[in-house]
Amino acid sequence: MAYSLAGKRVWVAGHRGMVGSALVRRLERENPSEILQVTRHEVDLIDQSATSAWIEQSRPDAVFIPAAKVGGILANDTYPADFLYDNLMIAANIIHACHNVGVEKLLFLGSSCIYPKFAAQPIEEDSLLTGALEPTNEWYAIAKIAGIKLCQAYRRQHGDDYISAMPTNLYGPGDNYHPTNSHVIPALIRKAHEAKLAGAASMEIWGTGTPRREFLHADDCADALVHLMKVHSSPEHVNVGSGEDLPIEDLARLVMEVVGFDGELTKDTSKPDGTPRKLMSADRIRSLGWRPSISLRDGLADAYAWFLNHRAAA
Repeated sequence: MAYSLAGKRVWVAGHRGMVGSALVRRLERENPSEILQVTRHEVDLIDQSATSAWIEQSRPDAVFIPAAKVGGILANDTYPADFLYDNLMIAANIIHACHNVGVEKLLFLGSSCIYPKFAAQPIEEDSLLTGALEPTNEWYAIAKIAGIKLCQAYRRQHGDDYISAMPTNLYGPGDNYHPTNSHVIPALIRKAHEAKLAGAASMEIWGTGTPRREFLHADDCADALVHLMKVHSSPEHVNVGSGEDLPIEDLARLVMEVVGFDGELTKDTSKPDGTPRKLMSADRIRSLGWRPSISLRDGLADAYAWFLNHRAAA
């Protein structure tokens, strides 16, 4: 039977992040009695006793866990201890405390980097733990795998209705536009915007531009997570993606078009390309009755509009 969020106390851990804020917006349509929110200044989710005390006091019925320490390749490679420890603690502290207070349902949010570097494309959920991870972000990936396994373990040992979802590359309002720690879409938006303001003749991307990547707007992701919370109850995690990919060069040109930068696109082929292709299978989530509704062009326009209105925060 479907799980209803109506009239429930729902906690979004990490509500200020891109996915968390999208979840808060989406959950309002489900008529919960309350959407619980707490900032990192109020409760440090890496602190077990503080996390347990807050959950004990707040008593949520349902919990979404998009909270995580996140960053790009450089950040992952530079701070491996932080990415492994912090994300392990966030997952373990929340999941264990939720079990202790009898939370009805919990959804843990992972990442597509949990899959082997050379997994067959499109990547199916069964590919997990079948090969070596991408070395530059394996610390983050291992913490996310541990979160999946924790949900499975509490389900198996205690019968807790805990599930996991693995989103593809996400973008949208609230994204991180840091010049070195951002992901590809916000990095391209910022680069195109700055080139436009400077009246530059060209904009450069790293590598050949041929690697293919998949992207999903944060609001589509939030819609998928709410859908899974309502209809999915199984130890198997579910990929959340668009089911479509495109070359980085095509993405860069689309971003330039959306931003309004009409200069040339150049490539620094001395820089690495990374994995040739990364596309997750969408078969399982399609079978559960969900598909995205925001096109990449419309999503990029939305992301750029948010960037223009929040440049200081971005």
